[in-house]
Amino acid sequence: MPVLPAILRVLLVWLLIVAAETLQGGLRRMLFDPDVEFAVRQVSVLTGAVVIFLITWSCIRWLKIRTSMGALGVGLLWVVLTLGFEVLIGRALGLGWARIAADYDLLHGGLMPLGLLAMALTPWTVRWLKARRLKPAVSTGEGGAAPS
Repeated sequence: MPVLPAILRVLLVWLLIVAAETLQGGLRRMLFDPDVEFAVRQVSVLTGAVVIFLITWSCIRWLKIRTSMGALGVGLLWVVLTLGFEVLIGRALGLGWARIAADYDLLHGGLMPLGLLAMALTPWTVRWLKARRLKPAVSTGEGGAAPS
């Protein structure tokens, strides 16, 4: 089986993230009253960040990100793709620019910029956490790990 190019792996994981987030949005619309939609969208930023983290954690080895800068680059690409996707879908659903922008207005409770920041940093964070898990403990000779 041929090895997929790095950019294709990054795009496929992003599509998985978008699919999971779209499912979350659909469930939100089915389960919650429109009167609480804005508050639920705010909570969805946190749950979305958790979903992104879990997907990235599961796929990080397959992504084969070799450097910290590479991980940050992947996160930034995901953010740019997500912004484009959000705008295109919003417009396709007939949402006005003001409604789309409301999710990005921190001063009025829109938390999407925080979600995008989390998305941007998730590949770097997961790579760092996985690297720490794989490092062997340094022995002090007394059975304990050396202080860091």
